[in-house]
Amino acid sequence: MADIRFDSAAPANASAARTGVTAGVDTDAVAAPAPRNRLRRLAAHLARIDRVVLAFAAIIAALALIDPPQAGASLAFTLDSLTFIAPFLAASVLIAATAKATGADGRIAQLLDGHPAATIAVAALFGALSPFCSCGVVPVVAALLGAGVPLAPVMAFWISSPIMDPEMFILTAAVIGLPFAVAKTLAAIGMGLIAGFATHALAGRAAFASPLRAGAGGCCASSCATKAKRQAPAPIVWRFWPDPARRAVFASEARAAGWFLGKWLALAFLIESLMIAWIPGETVAAYLGGAAWWAIPAAALAGIPAYLNGFAAIPTVAALMELGMAPGAALTFMVAGAVTSIPAAMAVYALARRPVFLWYLALGLAGALASGVLYQAVA
Repeated sequence: MADIRFDSAAPANASAARTGVTAGVDTDAVAAPAPRNRLRRLAAHLARIDRVVLAFAAIIAALALIDPPQAGASLAFTLDSLTFIAPFLAASVLIAATAKATGADGRIAQLLDGHPAATIAVAALFGALSPFCSCGVVPVVAALLGAGVPLAPVMAFWISSPIMDPEMFILTAAVIGLPFAVAKTLAAIGMGLIAGFATHALAGRAAFASPLRAGAGGCCASSCATKAKRQAPAPIVWRFWPDPARRAVFASEARAAGWFLGKWLALAFLIESLMIAWIPGETVAAYLGGAAWWAIPAAALAGIPAYLNGFAAIPTVAALMELGMAPGAALTFMVAGAVTSIPAAMAVYALARRPVFLWYLALGLAGALASGVLYQAVA
């Protein structure tokens, strides 16, 4: 007699449904998903999660396993940094969304595109006087590019802003000396001017045609400027809120820009916390002491992985200079760390397309190197 086994717990196939039996088949094994299918579903689920959010969560999870105190410290540092930068982030998002909703983005691009020399000079000077750090300046840059401001003056502001501000000038002059503070200020303005005019000279290249990455919020500067040149200037509707379509544009723009900038800045601040904890800037700078010919190039390269907060760097570099660190190497290290450190580079990479990102790094490194060489020659 055939071995017939009833299995009421497992779902039956079409023929078994008619007979109510399954002949020698373990229906639990048939119904259970194969491990390969489960892995595929897991991979598909992870693919739908934002990569930046996934990276942030993975770093925190790894820290919780290998160094729980640092996980808490990094989260606290990230939250404090985001809280500090929140007003600038909110202002930049509101500016970008308002410019888009009112139609002012194209008009801004049209007005600023015809006065490159003046706008570059003002941007470089204002950048050197602004209180933004290398990550804090990113939301402002996003708002400017999103509003259609040409890349040249934005780059001038972008490069000069993290290097110096009035409060940092006073502290630097008090701790290291007035000549060093003046040299750092001139380096900020000079690097901004060179970056702006060099970018203006290359503005016609296709690589710089669309500075913003897709999804970074706002229209890119080139498309806004091109639209403004091809079309007659449209009237700006400042009272856009009564218009449902313009309200929708404002909400969509604010949501996209805020989420994009917020998640990338959170990841950048998280990486910054680990660098401060595990790769102290003073440890890196200690290897750059002395006045050897390679001290300035080494200081420029060390500014990439190292991170020294502009204020925290002042007493550290002052002590190293007393121990024999060359003045040019000290200036180069401080400037390169402000412009091209990994947290700053991450924030720039998130915002700008790859050619613009590489151009930013090249301008920062070349400017830091030139500043150090010039200061060493006259110090």
